[in-house]
Amino acid sequence: MQPLVDPFARAISYLRVSVTDRCDFRCTYCMSEHMTFLPKADLLSLEELDRLCTAFIRLGVQKLRITGGEPLVRKGILTFFQAMSRHLATGALKELTLTTNGSQLAKFAGPLADLGVRRINVSLDTLDAKKFADITRWGRLPQVLDGIAAAKAAGLKVKINAVALKGFNEDELFPLLDWCAREGHDLTFIEVMPMGEDMSPLRLDQYWPLKDLRARLAGRLTLTDLAERTGGPARYVRVEETGQKLGFITPLTHNFCESCNRVRLTCTGELYMCLGQEDMADLRAPLRASPDDSVVESAIRAAIARKPRGHDFDYSRRQVAGQITRHMSHTGG
Repeated sequence: MQPLVDPFARAISYLRVSVTDRCDFRCTYCMSEHMTFLPKADLLSLEELDRLCTAFIRLGVQKLRITGGEPLVRKGILTFFQAMSRHLATGALKELTLTTNGSQLAKFAGPLADLGVRRINVSLDTLDAKKFADITRWGRLPQVLDGIAAAKAAGLKVKINAVALKGFNEDELFPLLDWCAREGHDLTFIEVMPMGEDMSPLRLDQYWPLKDLRARLAGRLTLTDLAERTGGPARYVRVEETGQKLGFITPLTHNFCESCNRVRLTCTGELYMCLGQEDMADLRAPLRASPDDSVVESAIRAAIARKPRGHDFDYSRRQVAGQITRHMSHTGG
C-alpha cells in the first residue's frame, strides 16, 4: 500500500491521539477549574479509535502517542492499548507510548508494560507538594510520585516534562534536574508562550524564555548539543556531569518543520495536519458513514494532501513580542 506522504515529500509516521478531553487535574495553564466537557456522543468510541488508528498504521504510521486530557481516566482504556498492541506484535507499529500526568500510573504501569509500552512522558512541573497542589488545583504530588515509581519498577523509561514558569518553579531548576538524574529519568523543559485572547497578567509574568533557563544551567553544568532529532520540536543536550539527556521545547522558535513527520487526532475525530495551525479534517463523519475502511483511508489521504510546509513563526513571534511589550509598559517592567 502506498504510504502517507505529504506535498513536501515528508512521510507521515507519527500519530498523536487524544482519547479523552477529561482530566483529573485542573492545571492553571491548561484548564479552568470548572470545565464543561464534551457530550459522550461527540467522542469517538474506543472501537472507533481502534479503527482509525489501525487505518493510519496500514498507511505507514509507526509511532502512536496516546494523550488526553489525561488518557488513563478514559473508561476501559486498557482495551484500547490491548487492541493497539496487536500491531506491535506484527511489527507494523514500532512504538506505542503515552503522555500522562502520572496520577493513575500506580494502577496502570504494570499492565501497560505488559501490553508493550516501553516509555512514557510524565508532566511534572514541581517537586514541592504545596506548589503542585496549587498549580494542578486537584492534584496530589505523593500520588504522582508513587505512580512514577511504579512505572520505573515496571521497566518503563520515564521522561519528565516540566513547563518552565518564572516565579513558580524557577528556583527548582537544579533540584528537578538532580532528582531526575538520581532516578534515571530524562527531562524536558517546555516554554509556555503568553498567547491567546484570554491571557492573564499572571501568565505573562510567568513567561520564562528557555534561552535564559539554559544559560542558567550552563553557568554551572557542561551542556553538549546532541544531533538527535525526532521530527518534533525538542532540541536535546547531554549534561556531561550526570550523563542525562535534557530537552528544550520552544513552541515558537524551533525549526523542525522541514522534517515534521506527525499529525494529531482529537478525541472527536478531527485531524490536525500541523500542530501549530488550525486547519483540520473531520474523520468522524466518514468513519461513521461507512464500514468500508477504504472510505476512511481516502479521507486520511485527502487530509495529508493539505499538510502545510510549516508554522507561521514570524507572525507568532511578533504577536508574542507585542503582548510582552504592552504588559511591561503597563506594569513598569
